[in-house]
Amino acid sequence: MRKILIPTDFSENSMNAIRYATELFKYERSEIYLLHAFSDSVYEAKARLVDEIFEELKQKALQKAKDNLEEKRKQILSFSPNPKHNLHTIAEFGLLVDSVNDWVEKENIDVVVMGTKGETADKKITFGSNTLQVIKYVKCPVLAIPAVYGDVHPKNLLFPTDYQLPYKRRELKLVSNIAKCFVSKVDFLYVSKFPSLSLRQQDNKNFLEASFCDNQVSFHHETGTDVTKAINIFIIENPIDMLVMVNTRHSYLENILYQSTIEKIGLNKARKGFASCSRPYSASSWATFS
Repeated sequence: MRKILIPTDFSENSMNAIRYATELFKYERSEIYLLHAFSDSVYEAKARLVDEIFEELKQKALQKAKDNLEEKRKQILSFSPNPKHNLHTIAEFGLLVDSVNDWVEKENIDVVVMGTKGETADKKITFGSNTLQVIKYVKCPVLAIPAVYGDVHPKNLLFPTDYQLPYKRRELKLVSNIAKCFVSKVDFLYVSKFPSLSLRQQDNKNFLEASFCDNQVSFHHETGTDVTKAINIFIIENPIDMLVMVNTRHSYLENILYQSTIEKIGLNKARKGFASCSRPYSASSWATFS
């Protein structure tokens, strides 16, 4: 049973993510949770209102959110009346990242699916602020779907890795299952100026090979130090449908997230899907699956 959480702000971008999720997992028995967190809109309005009517405003916002979610649920059933899917709606007063994290833990969610951008849909950026926050801080795999993405049958997945840190089986199983379902090829890309792997790197590579033994895989080594450039060139030269990255402490994904250089990866122009895998931060030497 797959458990899928889809945050929505009722924008077309979020609806595109919903369509993507229902199609991507259409062959699996799934519990799908539609979540709308609405505290931001209430607090914005509160600045213009007296405190006495704050609770009344919250209740009105809650009812509006419930009505919109019910309408969204009917829309989903109209284009995806899948008997394998159970739909649940959640309207909650809270911040998006906090609400997503709470429900991920409460329902043991397998994957969060959301648009790369929300209602504002700024064409100059690839990822909106809410999506970046979820990728950074939510302890769950995240699939971020571009608004322009139409084909929900990924045939080629790109998985950049430096082989430095061990992966968890849960992190890899989701990617392997998606690739297996659509008979997709997984390309592992290692970018380094060194021609050989250390013993630790070789062990981690062997673990990846074992975890994807039922999939079509290829391992690539590009000589150099500019990982962003190597990823972009690979995406341009190959028909990549989904980019998979694991967010761990000191990882490449953490580096580009926290230095705000993720825009350098041409996901928007290339119209690719983005999968982020993140682990929770801890006191050990690594921390933190889209």
